[in-house]
Amino acid sequence: MPDLLQPSRTAVLLMDYQNGVIDRFAGTDPGLLVRAAAAITTARAAGATVGYVRVALDPTEAAAVPPTNKTFRGLASRGSMGADDPATAVADAIAPRDGDIVVRKKRVGAFSTTDLDARLRERGIDTLVLGGISTSGVVLSTVRDAADRDYRIVLLEDLCVDQDQEVHRVLLTKVFPRQAEVVTSDRLADMLARA
Repeated sequence: MPDLLQPSRTAVLLMDYQNGVIDRFAGTDPGLLVRAAAAITTARAAGATVGYVRVALDPTEAAAVPPTNKTFRGLASRGSMGADDPATAVADAIAPRDGDIVVRKKRVGAFSTTDLDARLRERGIDTLVLGGISTSGVVLSTVRDAADRDYRIVLLEDLCVDQDQEVHRVLLTKVFPRQAEVVTSDRLADMLARA
């Protein structure tokens, strides 16, 4: 059984759980939002921090994406990532509440273009419980960066999805276990149990 988590030092972060992204994965895992909502409820009940990372670009940021950035150049040119666009809002089923951390990023990973690290450190957070869309995108980038920042990482494998099932499998079974504890979201309540 994985080690217990100290709720006061733990943040459950859902990354890119926003309308436009979820819509692309709706048919592949209809229970995804139900499990995400349950994980958020569990975190709140235990007294852990809840956080959300969403990706969106304002017009100036979109115009500044260089042609060398293969991923974001296409998104920016389509205008599909507007900062105020409903497609970039966190899904209503898991909507943020007052006191939650919410950051807007301008690139793939959760840290490089946000103040997320500072906001977590202000709260004394040293443990991250992560779920995200997609496994080969925000999850991969954030796990690597969080490990370099010395966070303890727990990855909720059933709150991660990817368009490429083989890449998803390899990351969860061979890559992420080197830097994170990989568990299913139904284990979260036990891990957050108070001593």
